[in-house]
Amino acid sequence: MIGTVFRSDDVPKEHRFEYWGELMHRAIAPSHMSSLFADDFWAEQRLLELGPVLAWPTSHLPTGFRRTEKLVRQSDPEMYHLSLVLGGDLGFEHAGRAEAYGPSDLWVSDTSRPYEVHLPADRGRQVITGVGVDFPKSLVPLPPARIQQLLGRRLPGREGVGALLTGFLTGLERQADVLQPSDAPRLGTVLIGLLSAWFAQVLEVEDTLAPETRRQALTTRIRAFVSQNLHDPALTPPAIAAAHHISVSYLHRLFQEDAPGETVAAWIRGRRLEGARRDLADPALASTPIHAIAARWGLPRASDFTRAFRGAYGVSPTEYRVQALSAGGPEQPRRCAVGSD
Repeated sequence: MIGTVFRSDDVPKEHRFEYWGELMHRAIAPSHMSSLFADDFWAEQRLLELGPVLAWPTSHLPTGFRRTEKLVRQSDPEMYHLSLVLGGDLGFEHAGRAEAYGPSDLWVSDTSRPYEVHLPADRGRQVITGVGVDFPKSLVPLPPARIQQLLGRRLPGREGVGALLTGFLTGLERQADVLQPSDAPRLGTVLIGLLSAWFAQVLEVEDTLAPETRRQALTTRIRAFVSQNLHDPALTPPAIAAAHHISVSYLHRLFQEDAPGETVAAWIRGRRLEGARRDLADPALASTPIHAIAARWGLPRASDFTRAFRGAYGVSPTEYRVQALSAGGPEQPRRCAVGSD
């Protein structure tokens, strides 16, 4: 597991808002915080330290944030901040712009400038959900004057590299319990690459990115494409290469550079088997035939699935399902090496 988790329910009621405010000041540049619900506050948040990058999926009751000129003079960590809104709506004023934000919208701010986040009136105890990311300006391979053009703008996260960035950020929280601390620095590097590629796409200056940044963004885009199409038995290296307008040999080279010793086919097989393993341990799917679960993960041949599952986890799918369901939850099986293609 990576990251530390805050749940307001674990703190005495009278201290919840104050405690959460201290946590937020660890994640973002200091600001004045206020809430109509400070006396009965609720929030959940995870802080993920990914090398020099801090990501923090959060859900909380409506809260206002105001960073003034005085606070900027007192403390400026020289960071950019990205916010992804997942649920709820709010307003943001920064760098001379005022915008309204809703689900799948993104914005970028600069800690060296004042800002204000405010909530629409009459929303009651509407829970705001989203993901924040804070990262040093020095890590972005684009001139500050270019980034200034993005500050305070409402930027959509439903298409292109923005959609890939959104998927990566939401996936971080879903996978946080199974990720290891050793994964964190690499995830931070991937995230900076995605942010840089997204900035460049929005600003239409992609040709100015370093080749390594472009390669990293392409590799992440390919992995996201594979994750979304694991159900398709026709998902093969040639099909993946064609979908991204690259050669099969270049696809293999990208994977070797990203994860030495890992082949495209082996990674796909591993993801499919892990998905099937989770479904086999899910009580809600206890009546679903094993061959149907295998097929939904792109493994339609029952004999091939059984052989691969046993090779990966040391037991047959049937044995694993019985063990997991009788134990009342997903059991972590002995993991064997998955062969390469």
